[in-house]
Amino acid sequence: MNDLYNSKKFLWSLLAAFAIVWLYMLGVRTLVPPDEGRYAEMAREMWASGDWITTRLNGIKYFEKPPLQTWMNALSFAAFGLGEWQARLWTGLCGLGGVLFTGYAARRVFGARAGFYAALVLGSSLFWVAGGQINSLDMSLSAMMTIALCAMLIAQRDGATPAEQRNWMLVCWAGMALAVLAKGLIGLVLPGAVLTLYSLLSRDFAIWKRLHLGKGLLLFLAIAAPWFVLVGLKNPEQPHFFFIHEHWERFFLKTHHREGPWYYFLLLLLPGLMPWLGVAPQALFNSARRTPGAVFQPRLMLLIWVVFITFFFSYSSSKLPGYIVPVFPAMAMLCATYLENASRLNRMIAACLLIVVGGCGLAVLTQMVDISVRHPDERALLIAYQPWVLTAAIVAAAGGALSLLHARQLRRDLSVLTLAIAGFISVQLILAGFEPYGNMRAGKTLALKMLPELQPDTRIYSVATYEQSMTFYLNRTVILVDYWDEFTFGLRQQPELSIPMQGFIEQWQHLSAQNTKAMAILAGDTYAALKAKGLPMRVVAEDTRRIVITNR
Repeated sequence: MNDLYNSKKFLWSLLAAFAIVWLYMLGVRTLVPPDEGRYAEMAREMWASGDWITTRLNGIKYFEKPPLQTWMNALSFAAFGLGEWQARLWTGLCGLGGVLFTGYAARRVFGARAGFYAALVLGSSLFWVAGGQINSLDMSLSAMMTIALCAMLIAQRDGATPAEQRNWMLVCWAGMALAVLAKGLIGLVLPGAVLTLYSLLSRDFAIWKRLHLGKGLLLFLAIAAPWFVLVGLKNPEQPHFFFIHEHWERFFLKTHHREGPWYYFLLLLLPGLMPWLGVAPQALFNSARRTPGAVFQPRLMLLIWVVFITFFFSYSSSKLPGYIVPVFPAMAMLCATYLENASRLNRMIAACLLIVVGGCGLAVLTQMVDISVRHPDERALLIAYQPWVLTAAIVAAAGGALSLLHARQLRRDLSVLTLAIAGFISVQLILAGFEPYGNMRAGKTLALKMLPELQPDTRIYSVATYEQSMTFYLNRTVILVDYWDEFTFGLRQQPELSIPMQGFIEQWQHLSAQNTKAMAILAGDTYAALKAKGLPMRVVAEDTRRIVITNR
């Protein structure tokens, strides 16, 4: 039982169980706004319109990000129909594929046990597991960058044949091209910067001769360039907005109000690396040591990957938690190579830390609702969420205790496996238990109550707000009223797609006089203001965040 990585029957059984749970969990939750609703709706509109070049949100040009995620989600809808697991399928496959490829690369570069450990570490790290269950761009980018990183490691390892070097470097170039289509130029800039720093720090300048630059650049351009050319031809305003506003200004200017302190991502790495935080510092320190007699230093490249990407986003004026996800495959491989030779004491420390985290979770659980000032109904939903968090904390603590026992008895594979299982199950419990609160945030119940009231020609107004998930569940776009926000660029091109408040009032009154049905989604304060003006309205449904009305 101490050499689990050598048992093919065990590995295939573990993989099957892992994949089944991973994929099943994609469909147990509502699409929570903003990201999940936004990218599901963009894909629904692309699939419905048949326009695979110009990306739109609520029928309005939306060029903040490239189309890879939208393409894949639209293909998922075309193949399997509209739904929540279909909207998350691409993200889920990216997360699952990232775990498998990371394990495979670590096996080829560092050995069989390191490959087994790398897959376990990544497949149970909180941020990677959560990212693979959420419909957002971060996992799509991270998976494509993982392809680039892992292919680079396999191609450049000592002992790679010329054919392996060429073929895997072409895979690396393809990964970078797909990363660009996933989220923009960082798909090329970040791997390029890591390679440059590696060659300088390792003094391995000959690596540039092993990159197959000619073939690689041609493949990169063949994959990444066509969409940028086509979308620019159809929408001349897109290149400046995408390359200047969404790259230069987002990075250097505080235009998106997402700034944070310089240590923002360092703090996020603490929970993000659980349950492996106990070995992460030692793994990073250990990776700085050169491998004697080796030309290529894979641990050094992994270290640079983690440190540089963390520093890069820490310097950016725009910070969101998902930005740090691309470092986790590299971190998983570093932890794996460290765990392979870690002492019993260090394995016990990692297990004890998970016990402490689980215990702290139990201790602060009662404060989860008390520190939040919300509507009573929302507080009730959070109270109902507590048993799920409680169970996750118990699983984490129990897993840490069992791992500690295995570590003490020198069963290293079982010790690592137990930590991984405990971490994976804990994250799934936290995600699954969030569903009632997520459903409320998404407004899914309201959308379903609206459907019986809708006719094909019923106008739906979204007044002074835009509900990212409700349009997906309504299966149609809405008319924006007195709302621009993220639609500002698109509405400057097509201002007729939004109307001012006075225009809405006039249209609403006209439709009422004509006995033509209309509906509107609005917040409670907006409802009170319009009611005071004497607007004809009937409440169809409401929750703690919005009200749905009709004019008759």
